[in-house]
Amino acid sequence: MLCAVEAHHAGLLGTRTRVVSRAGLRPLAVTRRELHRLGLPDGLELAGPEPDMPRPERGAAWVVGDAFSGRVQLAWLTAFPRRVVIVDDGLATVRLLELLTRRPGTPLLRARAAGGALRSALRAALGTAAALRLRAAARSGRLTVFTALPVPDELAEAVRSTGAELVAHDFAWLRGQPLHGPGPRERTVVLGTSLVRNGLIHRERYFTWLSGLGSAGPVAYFPHRREDPDDLARVGRQPGITVYDGGGPAEMTLRGLAAEQRVLSLPSTAVTSLRVLLSARGVTVETVRVPDEWWTSRAAPSLRSHLSMFAHHDTGAVR
Repeated sequence: MLCAVEAHHAGLLGTRTRVVSRAGLRPLAVTRRELHRLGLPDGLELAGPEPDMPRPERGAAWVVGDAFSGRVQLAWLTAFPRRVVIVDDGLATVRLLELLTRRPGTPLLRARAAGGALRSALRAALGTAAALRLRAAARSGRLTVFTALPVPDELAEAVRSTGAELVAHDFAWLRGQPLHGPGPRERTVVLGTSLVRNGLIHRERYFTWLSGLGSAGPVAYFPHRREDPDDLARVGRQPGITVYDGGGPAEMTLRGLAAEQRVLSLPSTAVTSLRVLLSARGVTVETVRVPDEWWTSRAAPSLRSHLSMFAHHDTGAVR
């Protein structure tokens, strides 16, 4: 949602943009409320949440985040938007760019943990058809990818060779908005992770690391939207750790941190975004490398490699 606002601000979507969010998701509701509080750019409407995904109007630009969604892919096959703009949706954005540059028969399917849900023949067929349609849009100059993520030069060149437009941004709109209220006072801020709930890292390893941080000094913990409530309750019982109910994106919640503070996070796109937003404030944002012994058997080597690209500039480490 935030990146859709940034894309509108950057002039990629025309003079009027209507953003529709999924119903029943509290983080989206919080983000929508905070964006309204900041004051929206001219021509942008944050519509109320809808239970069903609206179909793109013929001849209009269609902005999506999750290009691996079956509903989104089906819409690509049954609707004819004038242009498709893909905005950041976490780590999946870079995987999408990688898949777009592979051989034409490569389907658009998520990176999966080993032992995850079976990819049915029907789902693979949909992913293949959607990839063909998206590559056709790229060849005709009707595909734009709008991202704040660090895209390797070789990959960026390969994406542009498909005909797609690759546009980098640095949260220009959000950086220009006034701050409302102080952030957490703790020197160390930890971003929560979904890796535990998804069964990709061992729970006890993670909690041992958190316990060590809490014993070294006060820690502010900002949960990931997919963390298990029981795990969050356990985090809150760790000495020295305070769990904050941020709700909205870390990019909005933590952009007021001070130079004496630091942010720690396991591999996450939020690390990249926060570095962009906080570099001028002198705040250190560190990616914590995940030791080999943390990973479970569900974490396929390809998934580990995919996550590791966000640790190229890290200064954090697990000890």
